[in-house]
Amino acid sequence: MGSSENNMLERTFLHAPGIGRVTEQALWSVGATTWESYLDRSGSWPVTDSQNSSLVRTLQESRERLAEGDYAWFARLLPAQEHWRAVPEFGYQLGFLDIETNGGQNADDITVIGLYDGRKMQQFVAGVNLHRFPEAVAECALLVTFFGTVFDIPFIKRAFPGIQLPQLHVDLCYLFRRVGRKGGLKSIERQLGIVRSSAADGLNGMDAVRLWQEYRLGRKHSLDLLLNYNAEDVKNMAELLQIGYQLMRRHTLAGGA
Repeated sequence: MGSSENNMLERTFLHAPGIGRVTEQALWSVGATTWESYLDRSGSWPVTDSQNSSLVRTLQESRERLAEGDYAWFARLLPAQEHWRAVPEFGYQLGFLDIETNGGQNADDITVIGLYDGRKMQQFVAGVNLHRFPEAVAECALLVTFFGTVFDIPFIKRAFPGIQLPQLHVDLCYLFRRVGRKGGLKSIERQLGIVRSSAADGLNGMDAVRLWQEYRLGRKHSLDLLLNYNAEDVKNMAELLQIGYQLMRRHTLAGGA
């Protein structure tokens, strides 16, 4: 995991009430580069008394919550677009997530959910084991998607009423946009030199709909192709996350908005 100097979560101050990016950058510039360095000299930094009280209280609790592995606490306090900062600390409980649908928008239109932790691939198929997904995702501390804020997560919440998703969430689509990389998942992969297998190369969301329809008509091989396509989506996110984290870290420490 490395030192707190290298991990962005322990350099983060903007989860304290009343602290924004400008104040955080100002603190970094004068040497308050970690929770520990701030607390060691609390009261001597260029912040107001109110901000100092907020920081001391939040940073002391942050140490305790991190030691407990309380990802949900950080998910609540960190701005959503900054959840990427927690990747090193909670990388042992990652869940790369991607869904496929039959082309509809209804709650029962999910066909496949892929969930990958960096080692084990799990896939949940409608009519087979889709109902087991909530139990599996509950083991994750940090979810990683591509455009999941708009598509995957709302779909899952419709499909599983009452599901609790308290995890941190990194949406790679918006993370890469912040560092100047635009486009869909396959476009970003190509830009970064990530190559798909010959079986999955060229397939897209419309093909996923077609393959499901073929499977429903009795073509088992179409389901195999669909599962392979879905698996490459989620597995490639693991490489994208590593690249995206480093790009965002450099961007943020350089004062990027």
